[in-house]
Order: sequence, then structure tokens, then C-alpha cells
Amino acid sequence: MITHDELFIGGQWVKPDSDATFDVISPSTEEVVGRVPAPSAEDVDRAVRAAREAFDNGPWPRTPAAERAAVLRRIADGLEARADELAPLMTAEAGTPIAISRRAQVLGAIPHLRFHADLVEGYEFGETREGVSMRAAILREPVGVVAGIVPWNGPLVLALMKLAPALAAGCTFVCKPPPETPLAFSVLAEVCEQAGLPEGVLSILPGDREVGRVLVGHPGVDKVAFTGSTAAGQWIMGECARQIKRVSLELGGKSAAIILDDADAEVAIGQLLPMATMLSGQMCLLQSRVLVPRQRQAEFVDAFCDAVSALKVGDPYDADTYYGPLIAERQRERVEGYIAAGLREGATMVLGGGRPKDLPKGWYVEPTVFADVDNGMRIAREEIFGPVTSIIAYHDVDEAIAIANDTDFGLAGAVYTADSSRGFDVARRVRAGTYGVNGYGTDAGVPFGGYRQSGLGRENGREGLDAYLETKAVALPDGFAPFATA
Repeated sequence: MITHDELFIGGQWVKPDSDATFDVISPSTEEVVGRVPAPSAEDVDRAVRAAREAFDNGPWPRTPAAERAAVLRRIADGLEARADELAPLMTAEAGTPIAISRRAQVLGAIPHLRFHADLVEGYEFGETREGVSMRAAILREPVGVVAGIVPWNGPLVLALMKLAPALAAGCTFVCKPPPETPLAFSVLAEVCEQAGLPEGVLSILPGDREVGRVLVGHPGVDKVAFTGSTAAGQWIMGECARQIKRVSLELGGKSAAIILDDADAEVAIGQLLPMATMLSGQMCLLQSRVLVPRQRQAEFVDAFCDAVSALKVGDPYDADTYYGPLIAERQRERVEGYIAAGLREGATMVLGGGRPKDLPKGWYVEPTVFADVDNGMRIAREEIFGPVTSIIAYHDVDEAIAIANDTDFGLAGAVYTADSSRGFDVARRVRAGTYGVNGYGTDAGVPFGGYRQSGLGRENGREGLDAYLETKAVALPDGFAPFATA
């Protein structure tokens, strides 16, 4: 049982405005494993005012890029040094299998800090440009106070995808983790404090939707960076539009994996499996629609079910466990509702569909596979966020691409084939922000984001840093050169 009674506001541990708290429930045991303060609207205001003062009058936006980079590297080193502490924390509060907690949730987050440290050291924040009839200095300046709101499925990674470029740019930051997974953020706060972030630069306020609403609507916030559901993103975009506030959104997905007719079944399923199953399906970039040639449907269904059946469902602290529990009872009920809808609409359930009989405690759902799925069914159109895969048959590659593109989303996807050139042609035709040929991955140095209702803007890479900068043009008098040249 981990109990915190203070909030990290403006780089200091302070007493919250009220005595309200919320419990952190283990998804695998259903027991309370932590308790943290519930921030009030006054706490949010304190955090934003601290960030505003630090941005307007503090040293951080005016600190040389190399010094900001050094702080980012110290944060990275601090998190790496505490990885053995962080991984079990994330397993306790999120139910993530321990091997994935360490590899993906903790160690997978750290490269975002180091990449942006390297990037910002060589970044040109100013240049002289010749226009048609004038010369101008083009300045790139930090956008200001950033509100970062992240979900429970990859909280530390998703927070650092925002925090690292924001700090590198010289912004100040108020982070709102979700109430389900606040414990690891106390460690992040301690590491940032020890790394030497100046006063006011960072606040961390774990909270519910109301805290998020207050934060998004606060007039002291210049930009909102959000990862979460499309419905929440629509509200945030509307609120930011009313204030003409900068916003970036990484939202839902219903991504398709296309297996071409020349693919070896065992090889293709092996390449696909992690992106169709990881985190018990609780990933926005999940390839939850698997498109297979109609003439080979039975072969691919059998191969996929055999591969999924070999993955262990169980205690997330067991190193051999692959499928852990879902985050909450409400999420299990949601997933079970989609399974029932798939059956009602005529899909054939070929694997799973229930609760594991040997796991009476915890919010588990068996890995579930549907065949004979039509792309118009709810299980093929709506984001389930659970271990449910829909296998859809197609006649030819044109139909496969049409099915992949027949969605409100456009976040991710991949094609699996024996011919990489043919696969790349498919990648060009699918409307998604990130894609893979014979595999899929994300990287701190490669832009990530989606088309359509999967979001707005990009994270990671140079594009991720650019999202936290404003561009200013300054007309120059004749003979004046503000930037030294080599």
C-alpha cells in the first residue's frame, strides 16, 4: 500500500487544497494498492500560475539549449536508475505484465528524453531568410505553458512523448496523469526535481475528467497535448477552438493488418502477433482487424488462433505472463459487451469469449478471435480496447485496401508479404499516419500520429519538437545580421 499526501506543484511537494483522495486499485487482485490526493480546481490554478510565472519570468525558456538538454539527460539517467522500482509500480496499478512494464513502459520511455536532448542541441532556433522584397529573421520560440493529459495504458511513455519535447523547447508543463495510474508519476516527479528543473517548470496532478476540464479551460494554458479517446479529443478540440489555443491530439484507432496472398502464414502471424495482442489489446495502435485472402482464410484463422493460444494469461507479476487483466471492471464489461455484439451480428467466435476460469480475481477476459467478420459490424468499426481480434476476408488487394481505409480512424497498420516492394505500394495507399511492412514499430525519432479521427498533429521526431514552438518573423534593416555565420 503506497500512500501520498502531497502534490507536486511547481517543482515542490505541497499540501493539496482539500483532504479528498482517490484509491488506486490493482486490476489483477482488485485490492487497493495506493492512495493519492485528489486535486481541486484551486490546485490546478496553483499549478498553472506557477507554470505561467516560470515561463514569463523564470530562467527555463531563456536557458541555452545545451543546458536544457543536460537536464533531460539527467532525467533519463534518473529514470533508468529506478527502473527496477518503476516496473513493479506500473504492474501494480495498470496490470501490465512485469516483462512488458520494464521493457516497454519504463525503458521504452527513456529514449524520448535522450532523443530530444540530442535534437535540441543542434536545432536552429533562428535563421535569416530572404523573402521576395525583404530580409527577415525567423525565430522559433517555445509555445508557453503546456497542459499534457495522458491515459492509463502507457502513462509514462505517453507523458514523456509530450514532456521531453516541451522541456527541450523551453516550455513549462502541467501534467495530468489518470487516476488509475498515478503512482509511477511520483517517481517521475522526484527524478525531475533531482535533475535540476527550475521552480515552476513542472507540476504533476493525477486526476479525473473534471481536473482535465479545468486544466484545458484555464486561460493560463497556451497549448494542450492530449492522448486518449476520440470523444474526449473532440471536446478538447472544441474548447481549444473557443480560446484559439494550440492543441495536439493522439486519439483512437481501428487499424488493419493486411496479409497478402504471397505471405507465409507462420512468418506473417509471428510478425503481426505483438501488434494485435500486446497489453491485452489496450493500445490505440492495435491492429485489431486482420485482413486475409478469402481463399486462405481457414489457414490464417488456424495459425492466428494457435499463436494466441500459446500466450499465457495470468498473474502479471509472473515473468511468463503475456496477457494481464484489463484496467478496470468497467473496461471488462465494455469488452464483454462488444463480444456479445459480435455474436449478435453474425460473426463466428473461434477462440475465447469468456473469463479465465482459473483466475477468479482480477478483471480478465480471454483472448478472443472472431472470423467471418464483415467490416460493417461494430467489432470491426469501433475501438474495443481489449483482447478481441476480427479476421476479415478479402478477394483481392484492391478490396483489402478499401476495407482498411473504410474506417473513421487512421492511426496505424501494416502489410505482410513476401515481396517488400509490393508491400510498400500497399503502404502508400492506406490512409494512416504510421504504417509498417512486415512489422510495425514506433520510435522517438520517427513522427507518430494519425489521420482523420485518430488525431491532429505529430509526436516524436523533429515534428514532435516543432509542435512546441511558435514561429516569429522579424523584418531586418539593411546591413544587420542577427545570427553569426561560420
